[in-house]
Amino acid sequence: MTLAELIARTSQRLAAAKLHYGHGTDNPHDEAAFLVLRGLGLAFDSNLNREASPRRVEGLIRKRIAQRIPAAYLLNEAWLDGLPFYVDRRVIVPRSHIAFLFKDLPTKPRRILDLCTGSGCLAVLAARAFPRARVDASDISAAALDVAARNVRKHKLAGRVCLIKSDLFAKLTARYDLIVSNPPYVATPSMRKLPPEYRYEPGLALAGGRDGLEFVSRIIAGAHEHLSPGGLLVCEVGDGKAAVERAYPRAGLVWPTPEVFRLEASRTAGASRTRPRRPRAR
Repeated sequence: MTLAELIARTSQRLAAAKLHYGHGTDNPHDEAAFLVLRGLGLAFDSNLNREASPRRVEGLIRKRIAQRIPAAYLLNEAWLDGLPFYVDRRVIVPRSHIAFLFKDLPTKPRRILDLCTGSGCLAVLAARAFPRARVDASDISAAALDVAARNVRKHKLAGRVCLIKSDLFAKLTARYDLIVSNPPYVATPSMRKLPPEYRYEPGLALAGGRDGLEFVSRIIAGAHEHLSPGGLLVCEVGDGKAAVERAYPRAGLVWPTPEVFRLEASRTAGASRTRPRRPRAR
């Protein structure tokens, strides 16, 4: 059997199982290619006409189907913006939209904070995007920081990326030219409806309170005290754009993508004084 045939057969099996995607792939074929190629230790650009051994990946495929475990956890690997990261169930699978925005930011920061760093993927990508910058990466979870440390070492950035255990800004005293964050933002009603694949991820990294803004609001409130003049906050909120705009109608938010907003340091003082509006009871 060739690699192409094994991937095609695996894709058919995944499609028939009606799995949920969103942890690095969004369809059965790409998920099958990821499982097969990386399960065999092969590069993504491998010759698909070469012979393949189905036995070596059969266990991975069965677990993906029967237990609905995300492929990234089965392989202990996730890719973001062309870079590989180690992952396990101590962190969510890297998939932040912020990863693709660094090159378009209207700033060249020398001091960066990655808030709620998780696996450390955004801290690593920020350090690579801005080679002259120092990066602090914080998280409340010591377990997540262990994973982040592994990824910082993997990408040889230990001299430029500092890991800090902190509940958002609680243990941070510096000011930053750029703060990026992919915080917990899933609203409580949506948490109850998550597909099985997402339930393998740590709830601490997903649950954003009743309206999904519990941590986003705290980040906006604290940004004023931690951004340098001319600095920028970049925060991901998933499908919470409407909720954020209702809560902060005059904050001057800029949306480079529907999932991510930018907020200039000069606007954070006014935004932090705005009490988030609570949705009306229905």
